[in-house]
Amino acid sequence: MMAASSEAIVRVLSAGPGATLQDAGRHGYLRFGVTAAGPMDQLAHATANLAVGNPAGSTALEVSVGGIEVTAESVPLHVAIAGGEFALSLDGRPLPPAVALNLEEDAVLKIRAGRSGSWCYLAVAGRFVVPTVLGSHATHTRTGFGGVDGRAIVAGDRLGLEPSGASAPSPSAIVAPWLDRPLATLRVVLGPQHDYFADDQIAAFLAGPWSVSAKGDRMACFLEGPRLRHARDYNIVSDGIAMGAIQVPGDGRPIVLMADRQSTGGYPKIATIIGPDLGRLAQARPGVAFSFEAVSIAQAVAARREQAALLARGIVVEPLVRTHLSSEFLLGLNLIDGVVGVDAFG
Repeated sequence: MMAASSEAIVRVLSAGPGATLQDAGRHGYLRFGVTAAGPMDQLAHATANLAVGNPAGSTALEVSVGGIEVTAESVPLHVAIAGGEFALSLDGRPLPPAVALNLEEDAVLKIRAGRSGSWCYLAVAGRFVVPTVLGSHATHTRTGFGGVDGRAIVAGDRLGLEPSGASAPSPSAIVAPWLDRPLATLRVVLGPQHDYFADDQIAAFLAGPWSVSAKGDRMACFLEGPRLRHARDYNIVSDGIAMGAIQVPGDGRPIVLMADRQSTGGYPKIATIIGPDLGRLAQARPGVAFSFEAVSIAQAVAARREQAALLARGIVVEPLVRTHLSSEFLLGLNLIDGVVGVDAFG
């Protein structure tokens, strides 16, 4: 959707594959064959939105390792970025991977793949002006639903929005220690078809080790590790698929269904990754080893409540302090009459 000239605008200068607009998802339609879509990492998506004063499920730009480069048009914008450890810069000056800032007109914000992580979220204070499809702005590219004409973001897009007018000290680090999530162990609830596997295969599934294949996308993560054997047939009557469900097809290689999953599936599901751990899997890059831990439904619910409580406390942002002082910068200061405090872009 191209913005009208009078709107506040995020102008996309360049975009790698996989950049889309996502809100909390299109829920309540799986029985009609309509997938939820929504963010791959719900916790990071909510963190970025809350950091600019939006509701947690508001529409934001989801950015893959392909990166994106944007600027503000018409009016300055208050934005926040959170997710993996991406490499961020504003007009060429580096930023921390979780940051809130005021994006001035024509200033260039670049997001590129960094040391770790596969997804990050660019939230803007306000509301993106895009059509609502079945109650949501979430983009599902396979069906052409939501976002910008149901497609990925590309260079030249001008994304209109209604800004909230919020601002903050710019730039400011987002204090979100919960985004530091080592992958070593992912918690799962066994089933609903774990009875299709003998006890030794359940043990092999939990122990792993597993890693994520490079061929994964928003629909599914393909796991590399031990091949699992079915004790019974590997076909079932197709039933509903939740995000995080782990199917095991006939070749014994598990597949984790993610945000753009199909609505039903006909392979046995050995387990389901609990919601609070799905973002950790989504952020995993190929080759990082992990295992699974079986937990009860009660433990899964407790973990979800704990995560919700973290976000309910609000997001703290702290003005950045310059850590690298160039000779040119020092020569511009009066260092005789006491201590001088400077911010990151003073």
